[in-house]
Order: sequence, then C-alpha cells, then structure tokens
Amino acid sequence: MDPELLARIQFAFTAGFHFLFPPLSIGLGVFLVVVQGFAYKLKTPEWRALADYWTKIFALIFAFGVATGIVLEFEFGTNWARYSRYVGDIFGSPLAAEAIFAFFMESCFLGIVLFGKNKVSEGFHYFSVIMVCLGAHLSSLWILVANSWMQTPAGFHIVETENGTRAEITDFWAMVFNPSTIDRLWHVLVAAWLTGAFLVLSVSAWHLLKNRFVPVAQRGLKVALSITAVAIVLQFASGHASAMLVEKMQPVKFAAMEGIFDSNKPAGFHIIGYVDEEAKTVRGLTVPGAVSIMLGKGLEVTPETKVLGLNDVPEELHPPLQLTFQGFHWMVYCGIVMSAISAIGMLLWFRGKLFETRWWLWICVPAVLLPQFANQMGWIATEVGRQPWIVQGLLKTKDAFSTNVTADQLWFSLIFFSFIYAVMFALFIFLLTKKISAGPKTEQLTVNNE
Repeated sequence: MDPELLARIQFAFTAGFHFLFPPLSIGLGVFLVVVQGFAYKLKTPEWRALADYWTKIFALIFAFGVATGIVLEFEFGTNWARYSRYVGDIFGSPLAAEAIFAFFMESCFLGIVLFGKNKVSEGFHYFSVIMVCLGAHLSSLWILVANSWMQTPAGFHIVETENGTRAEITDFWAMVFNPSTIDRLWHVLVAAWLTGAFLVLSVSAWHLLKNRFVPVAQRGLKVALSITAVAIVLQFASGHASAMLVEKMQPVKFAAMEGIFDSNKPAGFHIIGYVDEEAKTVRGLTVPGAVSIMLGKGLEVTPETKVLGLNDVPEELHPPLQLTFQGFHWMVYCGIVMSAISAIGMLLWFRGKLFETRWWLWICVPAVLLPQFANQMGWIATEVGRQPWIVQGLLKTKDAFSTNVTADQLWFSLIFFSFIYAVMFALFIFLLTKKISAGPKTEQLTVNNE
C-alpha cells in the first residue's frame, strides 16, 4: 500500500480515537460548573454527591484524553516532516499556547478539585472547578486556531529558505482569528457540551430505570437535559453559520458536502442519498433549491447567487466525494435525532412525566453514542473535504508527507497503535462502567440500592 495513504490512515485513526475524549471533558466541565454551583449554594447531600460522582468520571476521561493525544504531536515530526517544516513557525505557536496557557492551568486546578477539597475553602474549590472548565475550553481554542489556519490561512507570508519554502507569521492575531476560527470554535464547543450532557443523560436514565441513586440521578438528568435543550439550538445556528462560511471560503468542500455538481441550477438539499460519481449526480431524496435559499441566494441563478458546482472544478482538486458527502449528512442526521430526544424530554418535564416515561429513558441510554458519532462524521467532512490540500490553497497533502518513511514502518506502527488503543479502550470502558455502576457514595445520602 502507498506509504502516504498509510500515514493518512494512521493519523486519522489516532486522531479519531483521541477525539473521543476531549469533547467529553469539555462538556462535563460545563456540567460540573452547574452542579458544583448548586452544591456550593444549596449544600444539600444530593447535589454534593452528584458533583463528587461526576468529578471522578471527569478525571478518568481527562487522563485518557491526555494519554491518547501525545502520539499525535510525534506523528507531525515522523510522518509529516515536510508539513512541519512548512508550517512550523505558525502551527507551533498555538500548540505551545495550548500547553502553556490551557493544559497546565486545567491540570493544576484539577489537582485542587480532586485532592484539595478538604484543604481549601468551598469558594476556592468551586473557583477551581470553573478554572478546569475554562482550561478545557481554552485548549479547544488553541487547537482550533491551528486547525482553522489550515482551512483558511491568514496573517503569514511565504519565505524561501535553504530547505525550501515555508510559511512564517506576519500578524499573530490575524493568524489566531483567521476567517474560520470563531465559527468553527463555537460549532466544536457546542458539540462538546452536547457530548458531555448526553453522557450524563444516559447514565442518569440508566440509574432511574434500575431505581438506583434516584435523588442524584433525577438532578443529573434535569441539568443534562437543560444543557442539551440550549446546546442543540446553538448547534444548529452555529452549523448554519459554519456552512455559509465554508461556501464562501472553501466552495469546493461545500460542493462535495452538499453533492452539488451543476453551478447553473439552484442548489438542492439531499435529505438522503449517495454520490454517483460516474453520472455526476446524487441519487436519493432531494429538496430542490433548498441550499440556495438557506444561503440567502434565492432560486434565480446569477453570477452573484451562483453556488459553485463540482463540474466547474478540475477532478484532481475534488476531495473524496462519497466520504465527504456522507460524513456531513450523517452528522446532520445525528443532530436531528438529538434535537428530537431533547425536545421530547423537555415536553415530558413540562408535563411532570419526565422520570416516569420509561420508553424515553430507555432511548436516552444508547443516545450517548449520537454526539460521538456526529463528532467523528463532522471531522471527516471537515478534513476529508479539504483534500487534496493539507493547507488550503498552499500545500497539498502529497507534498507534506515524509518521503523517508517506508510502508513497512507505517504498517508496524499502525498495527502497534491499533493493539495499544484497543487495550486502552477496553480499559477505559471497564473503568468507566465500574465507576458508573458504583454510583455516588452512599454515605452521603440515603438511596435505594436495590
């Protein structure tokens, strides 16, 4: 197999596995700020038990996130050395900022949250929880800065060196706030809030179905449901804003995501379908003109309202169409299902039947997988849809690969990582299940443990 393809598969696998954990940390951070706030204000045993319970689960997820993220930085130097040489001046800055200004802060304050509860005041302990949450969000900011620059580069110039051309920063803040940073940051953060909230929703629903830890589970369910109700609205709004930005800044990616081939027709939204690349069409159920209307372009095609179609783009600049199209649409499908679960839950809450409606509680248990799947599909659409560019319009992926890395070396490392990550995932599921089953400390409150 082609070494470059193997390197891309390896990075996709390791990055995808790592990305299971940061959204959970960010989302649970928000949840902990809320429940620790109730515990600090009300000082009831139920809220304190809820806060302590989810703090331990947060710590487990944080540890696995750190362990799985380290390898990605090494891959930039080993498998993608030409990329690192080209963008090192730019890419290294936000990664360094993430470590110095976000990760260290989150780690230090997490230590206080976990081990300093009885050594600091309640107020400072709650402040530490807030700082852990802030640190997780700042980590996401700096990582998104680095990735967004690859999508919409700004604040740089190209210089010639003895080892070839490279990009160097000319305006740090223009690089940080490149055209896609803010839109993509909000979209990712809100997705993370949903990811953490749906984990709490799933676990709380499970405890209620088993009639265990009921007072704690009820409070957790209500807080998580409230977060999902707010986040799902923000997510569709941020998703729409992101789509409009992609159409403006990365029109080829947008055409691949929406399956648009003909520029001379109003762009329709494909509710479900697959890309027939030979016939240059999407076969399935389509709402004619819907995308053009959502973009504010109307149904009349003019030079100003035209949506770029793939037929007007050389095929060598097409991303993998099927993967990009399906990744985007499956992300949307998951969002629709999550919004339905959240809306039904809020209606049941309003009617006073939230905890008695067992069929809805049963739906919530496996729903924890929905935001995770949506996250993965969204990143597939984002990263695969940018191909053949690794830095949009500047550096192609084929030119970023380390030429001295062999296929045998990549096969060995890919198999090795697969084995290690399989063991880590099994260990994570075992430890997470053990903590979930154990529930909050029974000495903190009286519950029915039967």
